[in-house]
Amino acid sequence: MTVANDAFLVRITGRVQGVSYRVWTRNEAQALGVTGWVRNEADGSVLALIAGPSSATAVMLARFWTGPAGASVTNVEPQPTSADRIPGDFRVTA
Repeated sequence: MTVANDAFLVRITGRVQGVSYRVWTRNEAQALGVTGWVRNEADGSVLALIAGPSSATAVMLARFWTGPAGASVTNVEPQPTSADRIPGDFRVTA
């Protein structure tokens, strides 16, 4: 049986910096077996690249709306992307 894999570049906006959103994202992704990275953007948003089985990425996309305590998410914008050059783990980057 083949498991479908999905990859998304996701921009999360709202109060998502200064609330440990990146660390929370890494922990959630690792628990789900999702790979990729997450980083803060200069405009105050958080950008994440996630890849993994369709069922896991769907859960991760839903969890982005919640975030850690203190976060207030106003929008989650996933864009399908290629799974090329995605790390084999999940990283917090600059």
